[in-house]
This record gives sequence, structure tokens and C-alpha cells, in this order.
Amino acid sequence: MPRIAYVNGRYVPHHSAAVCIEDRGFQFSDGVYEVVALINGRLADEIGHLDRLQRSLRELKIPLPMPRKSLRLVVREFVRRNRLANASVYIQVTRGTAPRDFKFPGNVKPTLVMTIRPAVFGRLIARKAVTVPDIRWKRRDIKTTALVAQVLVKTSILSRGRHRIV
Repeated sequence: MPRIAYVNGRYVPHHSAAVCIEDRGFQFSDGVYEVVALINGRLADEIGHLDRLQRSLRELKIPLPMPRKSLRLVVREFVRRNRLANASVYIQVTRGTAPRDFKFPGNVKPTLVMTIRPAVFGRLIARKAVTVPDIRWKRRDIKTTALVAQVLVKTSILSRGRHRIV
């Protein structure tokens, strides 16, 4: 069965779903995501996931792309169109498309993308936990696209009245 994706108001075949190359999620990782389990046709802890999505967006000062009630309806229609009973629903919201600059752009509509993938949910098997050191800050030598920290800093400085930052 072909999968359907949702991109900015349109349900499209998964293989042809796309966002603009200047989307800030692509350029800076300037966005957030949630993954909601669909178990036997029901979204697991839907309200909790939407609460966290909304909180994460608020922390990055990205508006919810549509009213929450509308988002819930879109998610349900998205699930219905994909005709899966057990799946992972991936929701990503970015600040939107704008010319590449760290500061928040004005008048930009957030990008909303949803994808779905079949999943098998079974009984959890007890395993030993494995921990590893967090090396993210030790690997500054890797030039990643995860620049959301720089986005937040530049916008914060500019909001305090400084108009020129290099």
C-alpha cells in the first residue's frame, strides 16, 4: 500500500513529498518533532504529544501552524488516509522558508510535515541499560546543520536592540 505524507496543507504521495530547499528546518534544524504511536488504530497519548509539541514550539518561538483543534483533525485524516492500524506518526514543524540568516525571519509561515511508517508493537522485553558519554559538545569539529542554538542567540541579541551582528 502506498504511503501518504502531509506537507503544508496537502496530502501527497510519500515519494513525492518535499519542502523548499531554504526551509529553516533543512538549513538550521530550526524546528521540532513528535512521534506518536498508532496502536490498534488509536493514537497513544495524543494529548500529551501535542502538549509537548506545542511547548517545544513555544520555546523556539515558532507558532503552531494551525489551531490545535484543526491539527488534531488533520492528524486523524492523515491516519485515515494511510489505512494503518499500527504505525509511528512523525510530525515535524519548522520555522518555515526564508533566506538563509540566523535571525528569525518576519512573516514566515511554519512548515508542517507528517509521515507515517508501519510499526509492530509488542511486549517490552527487559534489557540491561547501556549508557554512553554525551559527546555532542566534544565534537565541535563536525560542522552539522544543527544550528538552532545560533538561531536563538542571534535573535535574542537582536531583540535587545543590537542591530548589527557578524
